[in-house]
Amino acid sequence: MTAITAPRRLARLALTGIATTGAAAAALTLVPASAHAAEATQTAHSVTAPSRDTHADPGAGAGSLDGWIKKSLAVMKQKGIPGSYEGLRRNIMRESGGNPNAQNNWDVNAQKGIPSKGLLQVIDPTFNAYHVNGTAHSITDPVANITAAANYAAHRYGSIDNVNSAY
Repeated sequence: MTAITAPRRLARLALTGIATTGAAAAALTLVPASAHAAEATQTAHSVTAPSRDTHADPGAGAGSLDGWIKKSLAVMKQKGIPGSYEGLRRNIMRESGGNPNAQNNWDVNAQKGIPSKGLLQVIDPTFNAYHVNGTAHSITDPVANITAAANYAAHRYGSIDNVNSAY
């Protein structure tokens, strides 16, 4: 290994490590700075992550993040819930990295026994209160999770498009 190729190999290994743990790394950034300060003594974080990335291909159809967002937007349009593709995708990527099975097991809600779940990290009471008829009554169902979270955001902030941090 020459001096020229060694840094390239190390960089490739570092990027591989980041790609492999991307969902967990993304989940650790879900809490806004003010919440980080409040939980500064927290040392262990656990987030459920899929074993392989089967949902992040935007062109894969109905079983993909793109497909789930589009299905949710169709339901939202029927029900008069505001929101855009861009607003939903931005919030999903910040909250779960696109993992429909993500679960936050360390924040204040989790400590109270009601962890945030799914693409938009919704807690059970919020999901139940803002569930939208016509979607599955399962918090980890991607379309139901997106639609319920968008319904909640519409009532609280006017639209999911207005949400730029944990909500």
